[in-house]
Formats: sequence, C-alpha cells, structure tokens
Amino acid sequence: MVRVKASHILVKTEAQAKEIMQKISAGDDFAKLAKMYSQCPSGNAGGDLGYFGKGQMVKPFEDACFKAKAGDVVGPVKTQFGWHIIKVTDIKN
Repeated sequence: MVRVKASHILVKTEAQAKEIMQKISAGDDFAKLAKMYSQCPSGNAGGDLGYFGKGQMVKPFEDACFKAKAGDVVGPVKTQFGWHIIKVTDIKN
C-alpha cells in the first residue's frame, strides 16, 4: 500500500493560502510558516501529519497528496476544514 508523508498549512481563506504559497515560492521555510499561520494543531509541529494511506484523509486533500511527488508543494486545496497548502515530504510504496 502506498503511503505518503505530508505537512500542511491550514487557513480560512483562499487569499491567505495564495499569499502563503507566494512566500514558499520565494524561499520561506514551510515549517516556520506552518507554525505562524496554520489553524491546525499540526502547525506546532511545522505542519507534519506523518505517514498516511488512501482513505485516511478527506478526498480533496488525499487526491492532491497522491498526485504529487516527494518534495512538491501543492495548493491551495479546499476542503470542509478550509484551505490547505500541502508539502509532500516522502512516498513509500
């Protein structure tokens, strides 16, 4: 079973998610931004969600993670929780 290790930053608005994506594109540290902006408890750990398989996360989030390659930062992705910026850090087959 394929498992993905990912971190994320969860915010309320698409505009804020896009602003954070620009900071990441400009070279800002993902974990630092997660600690500053994420509204998920994982923000305290730099957004780290650990490893998960298919069926463990909400569908839009999962789809984005499993389409990405290790090292990719994707988003904004909308779920019922808000807007996510996702960093896929590892994939295990």
